[in-house]
Amino acid sequence: MEFEWDDQQAEVKTRYDFSNAKRGSVVRTPSCKTRITIRIDDDILDWFRGQVHAAGGGNYQTLINAALRAHIDLQAPNDQEGLEETLRRVIREEFPSYRTGDRETP
Repeated sequence: MEFEWDDQQAEVKTRYDFSNAKRGSVVRTPSCKTRITIRIDDDILDWFRGQVHAAGGGNYQTLINAALRAHIDLQAPNDQEGLEETLRRVIREEFPSYRTGDRETP
């Protein structure tokens, strides 16, 4: 068995030119992404893979990233609030009588 493997390796080396080959991953990770190792419950991973399968293809990791981003957006609305919401919040904080309706008329 070992002999067959050696013959196959020799055949590959003679058939293909690896003189300019580089070690490492074939697909580079974009600079805005970080590769991590994470443990996820089997049922969670199965759900995301099922979503990709039902959609006819794609990447379950992209779906997980989108779900995490949506969760963060829901958890921190004040971090990304718009101008109108910021003005309303400041008015409520700075003018408590305006909020309660106890306004004085001139």
